[in-house]
Amino acid sequence: MALPEAEDVRVIQTIGHVDHGKTTFVDSLLAANNIISTRMAGKIRYMDSREDEQQRGITMESSAVSLHFKVMEKTADGGVRPRNYVVNLIDTPGHVDFSSEVSTASRLCDGALVLVDVVEGVCTQTIAVLRQAWLDRLRPILVINKFDRLITELKLAPIEAYHHLSQLIEQVNAVMGSFFAGDRMEDDLRWREERERRLAERKEQTADEAGADAGSDTLPDHFEEKDDEDIYFAPDRGNVIFASALDGWGFRVGKFAQLFATRLGIKEANLRKVLWGDFYLDPKTKRVISYKHLRGRNLKPLFVQFVLDNIWAVYDSIVMNPNLDKVAKIVTTLDLKIAPRDLKSKDTRHLLSAVFSQWLSLSTCTIQAVVEVIPPPSSAQRSRIPKMLYPDLHEESVEPKNQLEANLWQCDAGENACVVAYVSKMFAVPTKELPEKKPKAITAEEMRRRGKEAREAREARETTARAEDATGVDLNNTTSDEAAIPQDGRADPVEEVTVAETLLGFARLYSGTIHINSSIHCVLPKYNNALPPTHQKNIRYVLTAEVRGLYTMMGRELVPVEMVKAGNVFAISGLEGKVWRNATLCAPGGTLGAISLTDDSAGHLLNLGGVSRQSPPIVRVALESYDLSADMPKVVRGLRLLSQSDPCVETFQQQTGEHVILTAGELHLERCLKDLRERFAKVEIQASKPIVPFRETAIRVSDLPPPKAGPTVPRGTVTGSSSHGLVKFKIRTIPLPEEIIDFLQANVSVLKKLRQEAEPRVPQRRERTHSESEMSYRPEGVDEGDVERRPTVRADEFWDALANLFAKAGPEWKGTCERIWSFGPLRFGPNILVDRRQGPVVNSLRDRTARSSNSRTLRDFEDSVQTGFQIATFQGPLCAEPVVGMAFDIEEMEVMEVDGHGVDTGTSQASGSLIPAVKDACRSGMLDWSPRLMLAQYTCDIQASTDVLGKVYATVARRRGRIVAEEMKEGTSFFTIRALLPVVESFGFAEDIRTRTSGAASPQLIFSGYELYDQDPFWVPTTEEELEDLGEKADRENIARVYMNRVRERKGMFVEKKIVQFAEKQRTLKR
Repeated sequence: MALPEAEDVRVIQTIGHVDHGKTTFVDSLLAANNIISTRMAGKIRYMDSREDEQQRGITMESSAVSLHFKVMEKTADGGVRPRNYVVNLIDTPGHVDFSSEVSTASRLCDGALVLVDVVEGVCTQTIAVLRQAWLDRLRPILVINKFDRLITELKLAPIEAYHHLSQLIEQVNAVMGSFFAGDRMEDDLRWREERERRLAERKEQTADEAGADAGSDTLPDHFEEKDDEDIYFAPDRGNVIFASALDGWGFRVGKFAQLFATRLGIKEANLRKVLWGDFYLDPKTKRVISYKHLRGRNLKPLFVQFVLDNIWAVYDSIVMNPNLDKVAKIVTTLDLKIAPRDLKSKDTRHLLSAVFSQWLSLSTCTIQAVVEVIPPPSSAQRSRIPKMLYPDLHEESVEPKNQLEANLWQCDAGENACVVAYVSKMFAVPTKELPEKKPKAITAEEMRRRGKEAREAREARETTARAEDATGVDLNNTTSDEAAIPQDGRADPVEEVTVAETLLGFARLYSGTIHINSSIHCVLPKYNNALPPTHQKNIRYVLTAEVRGLYTMMGRELVPVEMVKAGNVFAISGLEGKVWRNATLCAPGGTLGAISLTDDSAGHLLNLGGVSRQSPPIVRVALESYDLSADMPKVVRGLRLLSQSDPCVETFQQQTGEHVILTAGELHLERCLKDLRERFAKVEIQASKPIVPFRETAIRVSDLPPPKAGPTVPRGTVTGSSSHGLVKFKIRTIPLPEEIIDFLQANVSVLKKLRQEAEPRVPQRRERTHSESEMSYRPEGVDEGDVERRPTVRADEFWDALANLFAKAGPEWKGTCERIWSFGPLRFGPNILVDRRQGPVVNSLRDRTARSSNSRTLRDFEDSVQTGFQIATFQGPLCAEPVVGMAFDIEEMEVMEVDGHGVDTGTSQASGSLIPAVKDACRSGMLDWSPRLMLAQYTCDIQASTDVLGKVYATVARRRGRIVAEEMKEGTSFFTIRALLPVVESFGFAEDIRTRTSGAASPQLIFSGYELYDQDPFWVPTTEEELEDLGEKADRENIARVYMNRVRERKGMFVEKKIVQFAEKQRTLKR
């Protein structure tokens, strides 16, 4: 079959919340392509190829399928002609643990089918996937799924269902409007800043000219508004599908406009515009009127009268109140061809599917919507590719700058066009399941040949047997190499299956045509487009690979092809060892042989960037095999394969030697461990209990004991010295105001940039290549589980904004901004080291030119102080977890003199001992306040009916969570509950709540950051009231202390435990 042109290709994905019916919806499209039977559609869930996906009923990995459809289109002369379309469809997971699969798939698509459950409505993950589609400039189609629930479950009347649908579409449009409003505000601010900058430049240019008017600029005086009409969903525009994937039907309002246009005597285009909305049919004049002309009459909207009433009638006669006479009348009226045995079937679902599949075919409706709404690659790439190439671009499209960009903009599939493909992820496939490894079907000629060989072999054996009888010698007793060959002609299975898993690239071709056995350049994500390919910073990020195989993905199957044209999604082999997770594949046009990297390669090389990750991995688990000596190398290889094939998992080795995986959640962790045991490592693996990160801080409270240094010394002040007292210092620890902590945490990316600019002395860490990233060392707690927020200020405005916050915080913080020495931990965290020594500012991060010109010895000691501060904030005093929200003021620092000379001997020893001294002083200063732990928190969204609401509340409270919001879905008996749940208490929560509610409630957990747990780990009863209530032993459990001791035990730190809790409590045993 001829390869389709780019104009006849559509690349889409299904997105939505978990359990909103995405995979079931795809089954109907597969049935229309005869890949599965129509009777099994919605039951088999063909795209869920993993065993655990089928067992749990949710999708865990995105999978693609290429579908072919023939659509009848009208010609210019009024006739009809068939046109073949190819739809590359990617089915993505809806669970938050696998949201990275949505991110990787959206980079390859031009449009999206957004599925929303008609009863549950807009959920958290619905908003997340809509935002991803907005950022990647995908054209969405809203699919309101599970329409049958309105009839069979909620039992709504048609008019009630109409109002429910209207509210649901408004909710989705409100989400889209919020995205547009956010972008509009950013564009407005950008326009104002650009206008002020250009006016300032014009004023400087005309300052010397007499009578020059700086305001006479040609810039527009107002911001040009963008049209937001196209971003909203409206049934009359054709971008809304009403569907029931399980029953196999769906429609757009255009379908009913086509059915009733002739009967009503209204043009189809006009009827399509009024079939949705507050429009009514006047029974007297037979004209369509708006709500203004009702005049008190109780008329039904057109959508209710012509659409919903008919659908309700079918369900009533088949499902609700079965009536064969009514069904026969409906079949006759609609002119459907239903077999008599189907009409008499007692399986109502089967009869319902038979009626609706002919009347309102879901596949026909979906394909028509995809073809009309979603642009082909040749049109979509004009707006999507510029954003991928230039992330800071804010225009809809730009003109191509060279031939390579022109090929990309046009999706040029010509042989001379440059080959550019993007690999969004790598996925593992069992080697035995590759098409070339599967046994091929035997032809008749092959069977005749094998029969002839068998006869010849039998005759040879008979001849040999007769010779043995004559000579008495065993002729088969030989030591030749032929004796080592098995009788069935297969090679040694150990040698045959050397690699159990093969890594393939999940890719899309944006321009050119890629052939099998051709050579390509793999451009890794760190490649800089601004530098030439042979530059020393770029050359190691360009690798050459050979295309060993090209495949069209058909869900569970791979179909080998010889070539792929631009605009299609495909799988590619030959990238193993070259591409880690994502890369851009490039090759010059018209070249099939070997290619080399030269300065001229810039004409076909570019980097389309990496994939952004929405949910940060938060759950950490240490792994080891039961047989450490024999199986650990297999575990390490398995971890490497797992990290490469899963875009969200992280694998690394800790300083203690433990091999650790970091996953997005409990369900993600279960899948990773299953893959390691059964596919990648194939050994029994022992996993530790999940390791959850904490944060440490200290706060001001009213009833603190006197300061440790004495009542006259400010709280948090600690004095210390290095070995032999060569360097003495005084440090005061103070909790930062809440506003400043929030500001620093929100602008972590700005702090990283300032660190690179302000501290050139710090040697930058060498960037690892793709091969070095496979299993890397990483200390515990580095950037772990921190939500990456959008910066609130630009880098050039950071210091002024911080100074304003300090000024508002009170006189205690006056002038702090100019004296900030460093941030921590890792020089960009939410803690500050402040140089408050008397005299001029010696160390100022804001103004590095003010750095002291003191002796080198003093600078070495200052570096030791800074290092001690970084260690203290990286490993706090409670359980060696990172510190948040503390200021450490260096008030005094004195270097002792020996014999009238500076400390020349023993400098290294003194500076080395100064680091732990400063670290201990910072920790002691924190403990002088009231220390607290900060717990990692999940935002938990639960939808439950009123009869299980109490069980949900009890389960959340039992795990120390709290309800923050609850809302009843209007027109239903369902509540949407939002709670905050500590991550450390969340393991087993989903299973627990499903068990207690008999499956009626299922939670969705999204990491939301850290929250203070307001309990002192060292609290003991001291006041009379506390002693009276709790007793001297405080029988009530200190939860903060329990959390702290768990972490200390895991890290091998000292834990104060009483072996005998209450020695005076005895019991008398019966004799």
